[in-house]
Amino acid sequence: MGSSDHRFIPLDDFRAVPPDEMAERARSFRDEMQRRRTVRDFSDREVAAGIIEDCLAAAASAPSGANLQPWHFVVVSEAALKKKIRLAAEEEERRFYAHRAPQEWLDALAPLGTDSNKPFLERAPYLIAIFEQIYGRLPDGRKVKHYYPKESVGIATGILLVALHRAGLATLTHTPSPMKFLNEILGRPSNEKPFLLLVVGYPTPGATVPDIRRKALSEVVTFRTGS
Repeated sequence: MGSSDHRFIPLDDFRAVPPDEMAERARSFRDEMQRRRTVRDFSDREVAAGIIEDCLAAAASAPSGANLQPWHFVVVSEAALKKKIRLAAEEEERRFYAHRAPQEWLDALAPLGTDSNKPFLERAPYLIAIFEQIYGRLPDGRKVKHYYPKESVGIATGILLVALHRAGLATLTHTPSPMKFLNEILGRPSNEKPFLLLVVGYPTPGATVPDIRRKALSEVVTFRTGS
């Protein structure tokens, strides 16, 4: 039981399902997510705003440290604003590829065919800039410490990626470094740190993706079971 100073409510929304249905749901979701691929060839085909809103609502349901929900999402569909973001991102990317990235990192990127040219930032119908709030602000201006903000925003971002994929959209996670230009372009306060720029839309007809594989489950999972 919680303290008398805190209110608890019944967990009425939890829905238990039979084991056979659980197994089928797990298999179906596994197969669905294994079809997800990062896309760089985006169409300018329109996407209804309501779909993006529902996916963001799913992301905003993520667990967070002390339930402080230390995230903010900025949805950009305005052409002029997307162009500003592209120009700023490409400037940072040119510096990255020419001066900042060690050769080992460039070698790791080579199979993906990436470079400093980012036309998808303008062509895709939506960019979603995800910000991590280092601390919050009360209405009177006082600071509120956020606990585990990076982990919390990472979980919310993962849910957003899954929601968009389930809705039938393609995505690209873009992380130019540094990303402080997003604060200036999008008018975000100093307590917010850019976490990731998500490109959202439909792939172009005939889009291709790198011929790469995911690690086998045995390479990434260890089961420690009792005797």
